[in-house]
Amino acid sequence: MRLMTGMRLRFPTTMRGRLILVSFLVVVVPISITGYLLEMEGRQALILEKEDKLFGMTHMLDAQLGPGFEALLADSPDPITDRSARIRALSAKLAPITDQVADTHPGVGVGYYSKELDAIITYGPSRLYAETVGRPIPSDHPGRQVMQTGHRAMETGRQVRGRIMNAMLPLVRDGEIIGYAWANELSDDVERQAAAMDRAVLSVSIGGILLGLLLTQVMSRRLGQDIGVITSGLDRMRVDLGHAIRPPSGEIGQIAVEVNRMARALLDARSLTENILRSIADGVIAVDWDGRVTSINPAAERTIGVTAEEIIGQPYTALFKQDSGFASPLLDTLKTGQSHIDILVDFPAAKQTLNLNVSSSLLRDSRGHAIGAVVVLKDLTEQRRLRTQIMRADRLAALGELMAGIAHEVRNPLTSIRGFMQLLETSDDLKEWQRYAPLIIRQVDSLNRLVTELLEFGRTRPPSIRLVQVNEIIQEVSVLACRKSQAEIVLDLAPDLPPIEADGGALKQVILNLIINATQAIADAGIIRISTAVDTGHEITVAVADDGMGIEAEDLEKVFDPFFSTKPNGTGLGLAMVHRIIDAHHGTICISSRPGFGTTVTFRLPLHHRQAETDPC
Repeated sequence: MRLMTGMRLRFPTTMRGRLILVSFLVVVVPISITGYLLEMEGRQALILEKEDKLFGMTHMLDAQLGPGFEALLADSPDPITDRSARIRALSAKLAPITDQVADTHPGVGVGYYSKELDAIITYGPSRLYAETVGRPIPSDHPGRQVMQTGHRAMETGRQVRGRIMNAMLPLVRDGEIIGYAWANELSDDVERQAAAMDRAVLSVSIGGILLGLLLTQVMSRRLGQDIGVITSGLDRMRVDLGHAIRPPSGEIGQIAVEVNRMARALLDARSLTENILRSIADGVIAVDWDGRVTSINPAAERTIGVTAEEIIGQPYTALFKQDSGFASPLLDTLKTGQSHIDILVDFPAAKQTLNLNVSSSLLRDSRGHAIGAVVVLKDLTEQRRLRTQIMRADRLAALGELMAGIAHEVRNPLTSIRGFMQLLETSDDLKEWQRYAPLIIRQVDSLNRLVTELLEFGRTRPPSIRLVQVNEIIQEVSVLACRKSQAEIVLDLAPDLPPIEADGGALKQVILNLIINATQAIADAGIIRISTAVDTGHEITVAVADDGMGIEAEDLEKVFDPFFSTKPNGTGLGLAMVHRIIDAHHGTICISSRPGFGTTVTFRLPLHHRQAETDPC
């Protein structure tokens, strides 16, 4: 394990070091192996070439011997019986042959050996080895094995004239071995030739290795310089995307070109993002994990009344008053990871409290890791002020219409009462009084009912806000309404409808008034359909539809006005009361109708109730 760890520690970590190592393995190892194999093959080829040359000389000597030793002695005039004389006679005849062969191949020794005489007949060149003539070879000399077996042999070792490479060929005449011929060369000469060849192979191998390493060094240095150019350029791009890397030549240059192209694309994307943030009307503020402001666009600066230089790097809490008890959606997102969409908040800025629509979510990097949070602020302060003025104007206009309606509704009963009293003023007939008294009472009751509805419409009691289930309210009211009408009420209630913060009693009055209006608009066998649904995740929708006579188009805009009614005995305060309750819950209501096909009233309520807005004026 320690060995492996040490190897990992010594392994180059730079591309240049790895290239040199790989080149070393690719260049040095193959060349070394090739040189070694070449040297071995060359040495073997040299030895084979020497063997072929030496055996070629022995065959030449065999051919020059002719019929044999005895045939050479037979040419003498007198028979020679003495061993020494026979050896001298044969040497005299064969020495010129061996000397000629030896002189033709410098460094080579050649000769004949006679089995019968057991002596060296000649050893050329004779000027060097004449003293060896007549000597027998040792008993363990390889030549005796050649004469015994009749097989040629090549032996290397110390023999007659020293350490030699000796080729021995048996001399066979008439089926008998009469001796052998030899040709040898000193091993030192062979080694010198082999060493010269080894030096040549080694020189070529070392030259190839040095050339390969030199080229590798030059290429790695050039590659390191090119990579250094790209690395330094990337370091500058961290702070300046507009910096362009000078492209080197080759494939590395293509990498630099692609990096420059990517940097330009990032710069264009950043410029586009910055232009968008500067141009949009909504404020955008980004914070890091520590809650410190990292980015703020001009719209947010104008809304809150700060500058980027003042707030960048500062805690987000520095934007609002610390003693206000403000619950920031952004800080909640940073703490819990939960996003907030279209939350209405009163933001306690340093100079004034701002009415803002706030959306917050986590910021994530390219790998999906959360790195902070961002909040989008929409300033509703001016809109709310203008809406308050419009509401005041609408209330004044409604008050004028209300007074006109009251005057009209009160005048008719008063006129009837006055007429009856004028008629009874001069009458003493009890029956006359009994006849007109009920009529006067009915007119007074009509006035009393009108005043009661006016008091209910104008009552400003605070709503009792709590969590209520709208589905349960609809079921309860529909059961009560069914007992007073023959109309069929069909419920289509969403099972996942969440509870909302509202005044349950006021909502009962809304549902009841809408059902009463629907039953008055349809025949006895008509159908009233009530449905609920979740709308956009922070509102619920309730729809009350009937298949009655419908409302004419010119009357749709007036149905929520006080004292407007299409019924002969209606006061016109029912839908006005519904509209007021929905508005008090910060909801919206609308009505659609087709004459002869029915009417649908739809209202939406937020899940969370807000306190009533204060008139700033």
